[in-house]
Amino acid sequence: MSEHGWSPSGPDERGRATAEEPGDTVWRLRSRGCWQEAAELLRPAAEHDPAAALARAELLIEKCLFTAAHWTQAEQALRLAEALAEGTEQRAAAGCARGFLAYLASVLGPRDRLDEAQAALGRTSALLPPDAPGRPLLDFRRGLVAENLLGDRSAAWIAYRRAHEGAGERGDELLRSYTWRHLGALALSRGDRGNAREGFDASLRLREQLGFTVGVAPALAALAEVSEPAEAVRLRAEATRLVHALGGVPVWLARQLGRAPGPPPDGRITSETRGTIS
Repeated sequence: MSEHGWSPSGPDERGRATAEEPGDTVWRLRSRGCWQEAAELLRPAAEHDPAAALARAELLIEKCLFTAAHWTQAEQALRLAEALAEGTEQRAAAGCARGFLAYLASVLGPRDRLDEAQAALGRTSALLPPDAPGRPLLDFRRGLVAENLLGDRSAAWIAYRRAHEGAGERGDELLRSYTWRHLGALALSRGDRGNAREGFDASLRLREQLGFTVGVAPALAALAEVSEPAEAVRLRAEATRLVHALGGVPVWLARQLGRAPGPPPDGRITSETRGTIS
């Protein structure tokens, strides 16, 4: 597992795929924005296997992140994962996913679920020891809540730093692509363009190396914010091309780039939505 579900390889492989495994096929589909197809591959095992059920739920939650829609499908998959969870680690992972879905629903979805997000992530924190494998992802998601729902940038920075360091220790390069971008965004909010560019550069480089195609456009758009005018135009044009090629996702970035007339009917994207949702 990695940020929002299956990664291209296990943590010992430093984020690079090796031998062909079922998770590699899921990763390739996911990285191209084919969440539904990836989820269908996991459906048979997800009916009885807690790990597969959680992976499928995370895929469909990530679909919500990029599309601002399909909330009911993600909710159903997560309820199954919660019902199948066995042991502390699996219950914590399901709780972390629950908190993330509630967070996304608050930022992009039909209603405010801040209390649910905080409660779920708080329960997860109580279940996990400091050195648990799931702690970096939990820290990152708590940072998202602090930054985007509570407006507490100091708490967000602390949470992102913990997540960043933990992901580095575990070799979770996909999660580091997220933490680099958020740390860069917080640096930019302080007027520190040098550290912001370092974070945005690192995030883009990791996503390109991993082949996380669906996540490249947000990284390009972030880097454009700290680039010279000519380079910024090129980066935004490339981001726009990718968003179009992927069918208009992420929808919140498509809206910023002028590629989408409005949010999907069951989503909520306001003028305050920015490119650091996740």
